[in-house]
Amino acid sequence: MPTTSAAWQHCRTDTPLGPLQLARTASGLCGAWFVEDQKHAPNPARFDPEHHSPTDPLLQMAAEQLAAYFDQRLHTFELPLDLGAGTPFQQAVWQALLTLPHGHLGSYGGLSQHLGKPSASRAVGAAVGRNPISIIVPCHRVLGSTGQLTGYAGGLWRKQALLKLEGHSLF
Repeated sequence: MPTTSAAWQHCRTDTPLGPLQLARTASGLCGAWFVEDQKHAPNPARFDPEHHSPTDPLLQMAAEQLAAYFDQRLHTFELPLDLGAGTPFQQAVWQALLTLPHGHLGSYGGLSQHLGKPSASRAVGAAVGRNPISIIVPCHRVLGSTGQLTGYAGGLWRKQALLKLEGHSLF
C-alpha cells in the first residue's frame, strides 16, 4: 500500500477472471487487486465510498486497457504507475517485472540475476507475490526455476488463464 495515509481514488472493473479493484494516487495507478481470493489485498475499509471514482480519467483508462488486454487487442499497458508502496527492494523487483514483455516468461532466478543479486531468488519471489498491480505489472509471467507454475496472489487458476491468454499452452 502507498506509504501515505491519503485516501485512494478507486473503482471496480469487471474482467473475465473476476472483478478488479483499481486504485490510484496523485502519482499514478497504485493497485489492481482481484476482489475475491486475492492475497495481500488492502483492507476493504481503504475503499471508502467517498472516494469511489468510476469517472476518474486514469481509472477509466486502466479499465479500458485491461478490457483491451483481455480482448487481445493490447499487449503493452501505457499507464502512469505509483509503485511507491513497497520497500526499495520490492520496487526494484516490480520495475524488473515491467521488462518482461507480453508472450515471454521469466524466472525468480532470472530476476535475481537481472537485479545483480543472484542469491536473492526467495526474496525476489516474496516481492513478486506482493506486487500491488496485478496483470499490468506482469508478475504472472514469472515461473519457478524448472518452468513450473508457482504461487500467484490472485490464485494459480488465474495465472494459468493469463498465461494461456498470452499464448502459453503448457499449463
